[in-house]
Amino acid sequence: MKPYDPDGIKIVCQNKKARHNYIIEDSFEVGLVLQGTEVKSLRNGKANLVDSYATINDEEAWLNHFHIDPYTPATQFNHHPMRKRKLLLHKKEINKLIGKTQEKGCTLVPLKVYFKNGKAKVDLGVAKAKKLYDKRAALKKQESDREIDRAMKSKNRS
Repeated sequence: MKPYDPDGIKIVCQNKKARHNYIIEDSFEVGLVLQGTEVKSLRNGKANLVDSYATINDEEAWLNHFHIDPYTPATQFNHHPMRKRKLLLHKKEINKLIGKTQEKGCTLVPLKVYFKNGKAKVDLGVAKAKKLYDKRAALKKQESDREIDRAMKSKNRS
């Protein structure tokens, strides 16, 4: 069974490395244009967001390197697994994203793909890459938080 968000939305796949490699500044919920066999594969959970990113070309947003496995019963009517997929955004949102991506070091990273009211949606984040020392500091903080939680649990038990 696939995980669910607190809102009851079925999550198809997540980009867990994105929060480790990037600082997420802002996120948008965007629609995704899919073919019929892609929807069936997504409903089966056969997708992978690793190494995927979004670009804006000619005032249209596109999702690149998003892998959706071919739907096996569809034989000849299958889609190409790594094709570019169009993202559905309002014109204001596209203009806002164009401005943010022109800043130094900003990129568009998909964080998760999910179904909401029967429609495929992508949580798209505006992100800046973390430096190596930022990653190390985050790991140290996470480790110290774990140790504090363990100490608190053992103190509460006795």
